[in-house]
Amino acid sequence: MVKLKRNLLSVALVSAITLAANGAYAQTADETAAETAAQAAAKKEAASKDAVELGTVTVTGIRAGIEGAISVKRDSTSIVEAITAEDIGKLPDVSIAESLGRLPGLAAQRVAGRAQVISVRGLSPDFSTTLLNGREMVSTGDNRSVEFDQYPSELVSGVTVYKTPDAGLIGQGLSGTIDMQTVRPLSYDGSAAVVGIRGQRNSLGSAANRDATGGRYNFSYIDQFADNTFGIALGFSYSNTPIQENQVGLYEPWQAIGDNWRPGVPAGTFYSDGIKALRRTGEQTRTGIMATLQYRPSNAWTSTLDMFHSSAEQVDTANQLEVHIGDYNGGYGRLNVTNPAINGDNTFTGGTVANVYPLVRGMFNRREDEINAFGWNNEFTAGQARIVADIGWSRAKRDELNLENNTQMLPAPQLDTLQLSIRNNGFSQINPGRDYSDPNALFLTGTIYGSGYGKVPKVVDELRTAKLAVSVPAPAWFKWFSDIDFGLNYADREKNKRQPEGNINLGAQGNTTIASNLQFSPVNLGFAGVGYIPAWNVPGAVAQYMTFEPSATAFPYLVAKAWDVTEKTTTAYLRGNIDTDWGDVSVRGNVGVQVQRTDQSSDAIRLSGGGNPQPIHLGKTITDVLPSMNLAFGFSDDQTLRLALARQVARPRVDQMRASLEVSASDGPNPNNGSNLRDSFASGGNPELDPWRANAFDISYEKYFGTRAYVAAAYFYKDLQSYIYTQTDPFYDLSLYTPDIPTNPNNPGVGVNPIGSYSRPVNGEGGTLQGLELTASLPLEMVSDALEGFGVVASATFNDSNITIRDPESSTSVGSGDIGLPGLSDRVYNLTVYYERNGFEARVNQRRRSDFIGEIGNFNGNRTLRYVVGENITDAQVSYTFSDGSAFSGLSLLFQASNLTNEAYRTYAGTKDRPLEYAEWGRTFLLGLTYKF
Repeated sequence: MVKLKRNLLSVALVSAITLAANGAYAQTADETAAETAAQAAAKKEAASKDAVELGTVTVTGIRAGIEGAISVKRDSTSIVEAITAEDIGKLPDVSIAESLGRLPGLAAQRVAGRAQVISVRGLSPDFSTTLLNGREMVSTGDNRSVEFDQYPSELVSGVTVYKTPDAGLIGQGLSGTIDMQTVRPLSYDGSAAVVGIRGQRNSLGSAANRDATGGRYNFSYIDQFADNTFGIALGFSYSNTPIQENQVGLYEPWQAIGDNWRPGVPAGTFYSDGIKALRRTGEQTRTGIMATLQYRPSNAWTSTLDMFHSSAEQVDTANQLEVHIGDYNGGYGRLNVTNPAINGDNTFTGGTVANVYPLVRGMFNRREDEINAFGWNNEFTAGQARIVADIGWSRAKRDELNLENNTQMLPAPQLDTLQLSIRNNGFSQINPGRDYSDPNALFLTGTIYGSGYGKVPKVVDELRTAKLAVSVPAPAWFKWFSDIDFGLNYADREKNKRQPEGNINLGAQGNTTIASNLQFSPVNLGFAGVGYIPAWNVPGAVAQYMTFEPSATAFPYLVAKAWDVTEKTTTAYLRGNIDTDWGDVSVRGNVGVQVQRTDQSSDAIRLSGGGNPQPIHLGKTITDVLPSMNLAFGFSDDQTLRLALARQVARPRVDQMRASLEVSASDGPNPNNGSNLRDSFASGGNPELDPWRANAFDISYEKYFGTRAYVAAAYFYKDLQSYIYTQTDPFYDLSLYTPDIPTNPNNPGVGVNPIGSYSRPVNGEGGTLQGLELTASLPLEMVSDALEGFGVVASATFNDSNITIRDPESSTSVGSGDIGLPGLSDRVYNLTVYYERNGFEARVNQRRRSDFIGEIGNFNGNRTLRYVVGENITDAQVSYTFSDGSAFSGLSLLFQASNLTNEAYRTYAGTKDRPLEYAEWGRTFLLGLTYKF
């Protein structure tokens, strides 16, 4: 709360901007206030097209997108943020995720160098819901959060982010609801087509036979036929994006160790047991197709058919030098550290480390994603009633192949001595004593990590929906409401995951080097002090020299990674809409209630009774009543005050609802457990979880200047009634599963204690989350005519929460104590400065967020939490559009640059002087053209 009080000073800044803008724009504001309702409606309609007409002035490009978004925000009865396309097939950023990350109260998290998942109002992506044309979408991830880089920006005409729900919003999230929209051909003025071609290059350059160049191609077409009763919109997008990455990573956990375990390191020093340097190379290809057919034979019936397809393949290989610097080197002598450097935080930051066991590794990943969605919407008018019937279907599928090869010098052991310098603001340095650049000196062989390991994860997510809604005028005696909406929605979702795994073993030939025909050009790890190491075709090496037979049932820990989760949700709602005047104050909004009933369950296999697989089915039925209210009060001078109250829910993470269970035991007997048995441990999901629930309050003040500009200040408060935590029951009866635990060969005859600890997600106490959002969108010509063409869009968000959680699954990364909310940055800033005049456009965008706890996929393919250093991402764009009547009319030239400062991605354990990852993905430059005809 103290942070928010400090940041209330920023409200004064917004007020000052408002007063200055009022004075500079008084004449325009008066003209806006005097417009007729018909003129305002005409402007709103024009905002959805490729230009916004103000009198005789046609606004295009950057300002068209900004003014279209302002119109959506101003006309909404809820508190929303919006993005609208500047033209057909043209959103301002390279990806829809980057555009979303610039909206007030939203923040993007990068994955593999791309903005991918979105946090709304400081909450994890799991708390928000994503819609496409009003229908909830599936996800290729293990949970619900959509990976937005799978949705080409060229195929999206706009996005509305609902920060407050209403009863008629189906699929609403707790933190917000993100609704992506494709174009409606009968709402577009005339026919149009556009072709775009862009080449791109990554600044890190080519490596390991992988190019640093790629391309993006798109085509869009809109037309109407049969006297504008039938319309069609088609879109195609293809991109080939290079993947280039430099990274140094350290093992987790950082832990205080004793001198007996790390000779030469003082007892109690925080120390990491391993370090690696890698160069990742590859490419991602993505194809997107959109089609919309719309039929409106009369004002009494409109039928709209939506189809969407996205398929992506990412193939990359990480070639790396990895060294265990702890007490594990295969028993070939003891590690020894000399000249250790210890900082004031008692953290090891470098020294000379002898008798380490180095590996040169190849880590291959191929991921194939496919999303298909279909929707059919019919709107009917019968007398004064409006009826909407909608059906939808979407399916997401993910197939992965993860392979690793391990090589080393022979004869073993070929130990090494390293000069280490561990840094938190740059690449840590690993200076080995040996040269690892010769591929003929490295052998596929059994190492301390084996010869290799592989995984084949598969995820399928399918959702079917049906909705019937009716809107009728309110009865005369119900004078508060203009009309009444009521409806019913049914959603049937099933998600399943399988993850076969297994060792990759040497074939009959035994130890071998990798043939030259499988070798790529070496990669340079000079950024980490290593120099060159070989790079090779990992799948080719596995096929030629090794065997790989993954299994989903060979061990209990593999069985636990297979699960099915089913949700059948029926939602009924009743909403009264308000559109009236209280004296000189206009009042718009709604009051309503949703009733959600969800039948949730999970199916899995558990090993019990000596290894016999037993199917298990668990679940429950949950009903939630969700009242909501949105009120927008319109005052003179185009001022709006909004109030909102709501009860909100967010469904649990899908992987938390799995019925699968993993059981293991300690290596040796524990004399403290009363029976001298091995301790037993279990972890799993909980299909009987209740959702997250919250009571929410929002207030927003907005001052508009027509559709050209606005300033706003918003405050939100969420009282989370419950939160889902991973908790451990130390005395759980695991007798059904302990017979499956194999005997430890080092302790034959020692049994397993059937009473052990069981960690699983459960519902617990919640807490509060609050935030302040300040926004200004101003063309600077409002201040001075000398600044014509210049403009600024800026926002600042300040979040605060008293919620603390504990996640045993991530304790090695974030510690075993209480931590803050995942995804929550205390401060998020966004700034866009632009210039547009006479066909020339230029803009610079910056999005900045403070440190946060990110959700990262670890080596096991499970979700884990890590501290992520705040980022400051800067992008730029310059374009020129030839004017009508010129020889090149319709042609636009474009240059874009992403991540101009090559901002690094950094994670750490507890404190920043204990780094985990430092990665650079390079700058991306795009040069191309579009032609509209």
